[in-house]
Amino acid sequence: MAIPVRIGISQCLLGERVRHDGGHKRDGFLIETLGRDVEWVPVCPEVEVGMGVPREKIRLVGDPRSPRLVTLTSGIDHTEAMERFSHRRIRELEALDLSGYVFKASSPSCGIREVPLLNAQGEDTSDGVGLFARAFIEHFPDMPVEDESRLHDPQAIENFLERALAYRKSRNHV
Repeated sequence: MAIPVRIGISQCLLGERVRHDGGHKRDGFLIETLGRDVEWVPVCPEVEVGMGVPREKIRLVGDPRSPRLVTLTSGIDHTEAMERFSHRRIRELEALDLSGYVFKASSPSCGIREVPLLNAQGEDTSDGVGLFARAFIEHFPDMPVEDESRLHDPQAIENFLERALAYRKSRNHV
């Protein structure tokens, strides 16, 4: 029996109630369409690092190249904990032979582009990349990654799946 195509995914997109407010961001179209062809490997960095549900909202602040991950109200800095978690969890995911990853758009831990960031001048920008996503992409530079907001039509999903299958094949998994 062939190894299934494994795709990492932000856990909230599967409908799991792991968000800061106890909610989820289930993406029915993505799950129903792509879910027929893949085995999902869910990850919620914020819960897995120990922030809990519900929790205070977090955001990226500072330099876009090395932002800090802090809570909005209390200002607790979770950067080092998230970096430690990311390196450990990425090693675990590596052992699962993922062929792609679908991240939650705009998330301070999982967003891969245009994540809200409060820069050093106190200006809100969209220059951030989530801390877990950044570490993941640096570790797996050739693996197909996308955020769910860009996978809302059948052609985009088909393209992502084709890239994931090509990546898998390049790693000698049939």
